[in-house]
Amino acid sequence: MPLFREGATVNDVPYPTGLMPREIHTAFGMDRPFRGTQAFKWIHKGAKTFGDMTNFPVLERERLSGLAPSLYSSSVNEVLDDRDGSVKLKIRLKDGAAVEAVLLVDPEGRMTACLSTQVGCPMACAFCKTGTLGFLRNLAAHEIVEQYLHLVRLRGRIGNLVFMGMGEPLLNLDAVRIAIAILTHPDGFDLSSRKITISTCGIIPGILDLAENGPHVRLAVSLTTADNDLRSALMPVNKTWNLAELKSALLCYQEKSGDRITLEMAIMRGENSGSESARALAAWTTGLKVQVNVIPWNPVEGLPYHEPSRAEVDAFESELERLGVNAVRRAKRGRGVGGACGQLGDTLTPEAD
Repeated sequence: MPLFREGATVNDVPYPTGLMPREIHTAFGMDRPFRGTQAFKWIHKGAKTFGDMTNFPVLERERLSGLAPSLYSSSVNEVLDDRDGSVKLKIRLKDGAAVEAVLLVDPEGRMTACLSTQVGCPMACAFCKTGTLGFLRNLAAHEIVEQYLHLVRLRGRIGNLVFMGMGEPLLNLDAVRIAIAILTHPDGFDLSSRKITISTCGIIPGILDLAENGPHVRLAVSLTTADNDLRSALMPVNKTWNLAELKSALLCYQEKSGDRITLEMAIMRGENSGSESARALAAWTTGLKVQVNVIPWNPVEGLPYHEPSRAEVDAFESELERLGVNAVRRAKRGRGVGGACGQLGDTLTPEAD
């Protein structure tokens, strides 16, 4: 069965939010190919039903509405606004589960959509709220695209996109690829692939797949520490693919893509915040073209970690700079609504039939 048929409606037609123009034409039995392009454009202009597509004949709108009363499989369950301009959406899925998507706004007003790729997460990173949930399922492409569409309905076009929400994107790469193809399509939002980032905890087969087969987007890796033992304790993925194997995969990726890689360091007080951690990181990055994002850990209730002091973060960043590592401190955005890095996790389980 083709990927685009995942999550079919009750009438056994796919949700058009997860389809390319030609697929919409085929799946909905439209009489002319250009109708698929028209429908695709309407979806990306904010249409919620086929009835909104006023350049379709009335009878055709009625026929299509009978096949799919709504273009969306999901709905916004709750909107949480932060004082810093960020917004977190709790999005209810068709099976009753839910994910969260976040709009982050930097001090210059630049907007970034942070999307989820799984319900929960199987990676169980010890410092991440999503990691405490366990894993329910992968999201279909239309469920990923709809997160962006819901955010756009609130704030208009969003030029930057990161797959850093709930879940591990490289464990759902097929659906992520479809979502990226849709969101970069010139008849839709026409997002630049250079403004899209996929973040991974270090899934080596996925990194190598991305290097060989694309899409050519930016890659970020949640590294956290360059100490194997500590990384294994904090990030169980390191027990499967250790730091040496991860570096080898990143070197391959860099050779294929020519791109700089972002390394994300969630800094926790007394865990990975010392000068020895900075020196180990600097040594590990030798031969890689990287930018290190220094991220003061965002508090999560119930987890046994602590936010670092400003002095700790200053010292860590300064040591990296002294050693010639390009380091940038990430601003704290979305914390007021639990929408910052590592804080997503109010997932609902499917409702009983």
